[in-house]
Amino acid sequence: MTRLLRLPLRVPEAVLAWFYGVAPPERGAIVLGHRRVYIVPSRLGLLFGGALLILLMGSINYALSLGFALTFLLAGMGLAGMVQTTRNLAQLVVHAGRVDPVFAGGQAAFRLSLANTAGFDRPEILVRQLASGAARTIDVAADSVAEAVLAVPAERRGWLPLGRVMLETRFPLGLFRAWSYVQPESRCLVYPRPEPGTLPPRTPTSQAGGARSHAQGSDDFSALRAYQPSDSPRHIAWKSVARSEHMLTKQFAGEAAAQLWLDLRDVPSSLGLEQKLSRLAGWVLAAEREGAQYGLRLPGTEIAPARGDTHRSACLEALALYEAG
Repeated sequence: MTRLLRLPLRVPEAVLAWFYGVAPPERGAIVLGHRRVYIVPSRLGLLFGGALLILLMGSINYALSLGFALTFLLAGMGLAGMVQTTRNLAQLVVHAGRVDPVFAGGQAAFRLSLANTAGFDRPEILVRQLASGAARTIDVAADSVAEAVLAVPAERRGWLPLGRVMLETRFPLGLFRAWSYVQPESRCLVYPRPEPGTLPPRTPTSQAGGARSHAQGSDDFSALRAYQPSDSPRHIAWKSVARSEHMLTKQFAGEAAAQLWLDLRDVPSSLGLEQKLSRLAGWVLAAEREGAQYGLRLPGTEIAPARGDTHRSACLEALALYEAG
């Protein structure tokens, strides 16, 4: 019985959606209406209420007019503070920003924009992701937008949703705590953790051995051509760029280019699936650093050899979302 009492209580999503009045995930702009803002006395507020009760009892017992005046003055200040605490959070507009992919073991930077359309400032707003506890306190000026970046640990590859986020404030007196929950439709793509290793051998693509061609080799200089985003910075003709102000790339004459295939079957079978994907991720990064033309082969997926940031992102995304079987 003791063990059963210690188990955490999991509330179903349907019950939470009914209680908060929204069905997660929430798309687009999220407006914190007054019905979504909850408020309770803080610990300081409870002590303040106890002090007011003692003052009231003393004033009644001794018939102190100044005691009554002080008691009701402090009570009025507390009620005004309660209204201001709710006002600091109500009608705030929350937007989910773009999230860049990260590698497993890193931190996903979720961006939340808080738009204040009112003509007054909203200071000391705490933004916290409930699952990880990542938090940030920001101030939102009148008629402006402030951004809160939550660094959420990315432990596993695949899609990492932001989940439920709490916005909290105790401004201005700290006597009351107002909060609201949002769950924006935001997620981060987590790549496998890259494992350093030696690249597999390249496979020649030309049938004619020894044929000379205009390839991306590193032999004799051949000519200049227009720069392409996938070109390695080492091949850029910086002197020509300085004279003409146009990006040019050196072209070399060498042996026919060799293709580098990164195949899941080339990874030792003694490794587990996650270790295999980590090694492939390390190969992708190493091949990109060397400026090689590389492709990726997974069961059911084949990405043709290429290079550049777009190709690198496509290969890493295929590794992140791969499911065995």
